[in-house]
Amino acid sequence: MYERTRKSGTSRRTLLAATAGTAAAVAIGQAPARADGNDRRLRALISRMTLEEKVGQLFVMRVYGHSATAPDQADIDANLEEIGVRTAAELIATYHVGGIIYFSWAHNTRDPHQIADLSNGIQKASLELPRGLPVLVSTDQEHGIVARVGKPATLLPGAMALGAGGKGREALRQKGGGGRRVGGSRSDARRAGQIGGAELRAMGIRQDYAPVADVNVNPANPVIGVRSFGADPQAVAALVAAQVKGYQSASVAATAKHFPGHGDTETDSHYGFPVIEHTEAQWAKLDAPPFRAAIAAGIDSIMTAHIMVPALDPSGDPATLSRPILTGILRERLGYDGVVVTDSLGMEGVRTKYGDDRVPVLALKAGVDQLLNPPKLDVAWNAVLAAVRGGELTEARLDESILRILRLKAKLGLLKDPYVSARGVDRTVGIPAHLRAADRIADGTTTLLVNSGGLLPLSRRTHRKVLVVGADPASPSGTTGPPTTVLAGALTELGFTATALSTGTAPSSATIATAVAAARDADAVVVGTYNVTATSSQKTLIGELLATGRPVVAVAVRNPYDVAQLPSVQAYLATYSWTDVELRAAARVIAGRVGPAGRLPVPVQRADDPEQVLYPIGHGLSYQPPVGQRV
Repeated sequence: MYERTRKSGTSRRTLLAATAGTAAAVAIGQAPARADGNDRRLRALISRMTLEEKVGQLFVMRVYGHSATAPDQADIDANLEEIGVRTAAELIATYHVGGIIYFSWAHNTRDPHQIADLSNGIQKASLELPRGLPVLVSTDQEHGIVARVGKPATLLPGAMALGAGGKGREALRQKGGGGRRVGGSRSDARRAGQIGGAELRAMGIRQDYAPVADVNVNPANPVIGVRSFGADPQAVAALVAAQVKGYQSASVAATAKHFPGHGDTETDSHYGFPVIEHTEAQWAKLDAPPFRAAIAAGIDSIMTAHIMVPALDPSGDPATLSRPILTGILRERLGYDGVVVTDSLGMEGVRTKYGDDRVPVLALKAGVDQLLNPPKLDVAWNAVLAAVRGGELTEARLDESILRILRLKAKLGLLKDPYVSARGVDRTVGIPAHLRAADRIADGTTTLLVNSGGLLPLSRRTHRKVLVVGADPASPSGTTGPPTTVLAGALTELGFTATALSTGTAPSSATIATAVAAARDADAVVVGTYNVTATSSQKTLIGELLATGRPVVAVAVRNPYDVAQLPSVQAYLATYSWTDVELRAAARVIAGRVGPAGRLPVPVQRADDPEQVLYPIGHGLSYQPPVGQRV
C-alpha cells in the first residue's frame, strides 16, 4: 500500500536529534482579524453563486495552450483528452474554476508578453460570465531546479543556494566559538522573493507555490533536496519568513509547502506514499518551525503534503486528507486561518488509499480550501457536487473555503483590477537591475568544499585550455543551459579557452573514452556531477579523468552530497542548481574573479561510513581573488 521511510540506524537518529536540537521556538501566528465590512461584501458575492459556481471556485486546474481562446491544435487535442474542453475559456465557462496553474510543459509560459496575454485572456473569459469572478493564476516558481517561467525573466538562486549564501551581518552565528556563518542571508532571500514576485505579478501570476518550508535532513530525499533551504530548522525558518515577506511585498501570494513537512523521506510522493516516522516531539522541533515562522510572517497560503505521519494521525491517511493534521494542528494549534491548498491531486501519494472521486471530498472535510490539479476534473468536480447534494458536505462548509479564497483575491487586488499591461512587463520582467541582483546573490552562494594544494582559482597562465565535461540535465524552465556549454562559455568570457563535452548523467564507456582523450589535450578539466551514487558511471568518468594527471575541478550541479562519493577530486564546488545564474557564478569562482563565499546548509556524511560527518553544516573554504582580478 505504501513505502515506509527506511530506518538507517544510529546515524539517522543522531542526525535527527542533533538537527532538531538546534531549532528555536518561533511564535505561533494568530488568525488575522477580519474587517467585518469587507467580509459582508464577500459573503454577499458568495450568496449569489449557484452551487456549481461554488464548487468551481475550489478548484485550481491546469490547461494546455499559450492562449485562453486560440491555443495550438495539439493543445486543443490535449485539453479535449484530459479535461473535455478545448480552451482555458471553455474550462472556465464549464467548471467555473477559481484558479488556473501554469506549467511550461503545458505550453503556458513561452515568453513574458505571451504569459501576460494568457493571464488577461483568462480573466476576461471569467469576468464575462454571469457572476464572473477573477481567477487566481498560480505556478511553481521556486527558482533553482523548479522554475516554470524562464528567460528572459530573471532566474534566481534556489532555496538551498540561498541557504548557503549571503555576506550580510544577519547571516552570522557563532557555532562552538568558531564564528562560522550558518543559515544564509535573510536580506538576499527577501530580495529574491521581491524580484521573483514582482515579475510574476507583472505577468498576471498572483499565487506562487513557494517557498519550500521542508527541512531536508535526509540526503536520500528524492523529491525535496536542494529545494529546501537546508537541514537546520532555525535557519530554514528564518529564510522561509524572509521569502514570504519578499513575495508578498510584491502583492503575490506566497505558499509555504509541504505541510506538515516533507524533508525526511526516501520516497517521492509523486510516485509513492511516503511515511514520516518522526515522533510528535521530533516533528515539533524539526518540521514545525518553518511553518510557524511562515504563519507569523503572514503567509497567504500553505500547501499540504501527500505523506503519512503516524505520530500526528494514526489513521493511515495522507496529511492532505487528515482532519487531525490540517484542522487540529494547522488551524487550531498553529492558529492559521489563511488558504490551504493541496499538492497536486494527480500525485500517487494521495491516490494510493482512495479513488479520485473520494480524494477531493475528503480533502475538504479535512480542512482544505483549494483543490489543485486533479487528474480528471469532471470526476473530482462532480464528486464534490454530489457530496453537497447528498449531505456529506454542507454548502456552509464550501462557503467557509470560498470566503478564504475571496479574501485572498481581494487582498491581492484582483477584485478591483485583475489585468496586466505590456508596459508593466517591459518595466519589470528581466530588467537589468533584477539580473544584476541575481548575479550578486549567486556570487555569495557557490560553496568550495575541497581545494587540495590550492588548485583553485585556476590561472589563465598555467591552465588556459580547459575542458568542461559532465552532466547536462534538462533546463528546469526549458530556457537555460546546457550546463557544460554555459560553464565553458562563461570561462571563455573570463579569459580561458574552454570547450564543452556533454557526457550525460550515465556516461557510457565510449563517452568516457572520448572525454579522457580530450582531457589529455587540456590544461585542466572541469566536470559537472549530478546525483552521484556508489554505482554511478560518473565515478568511473572522474576516476579516469584523474588518471590522466590533469587537474580536475568537480562541480556538483544539484545535490552537494556528491562530494562524498568522490574523495579523490582535488577541488570540489557546489552550486545547488544548474541554471545559468549559478553556473556563471561558479565560473567566476573557478577563475578567481570572486572568492567562494558559500557555506554548506546541510551536513555531508561519509559515503562509506554514514555515521561520520565528512563536512558539517557551515563548512566552506575561502580564498581571495588574485590582485587585479577582483570585481
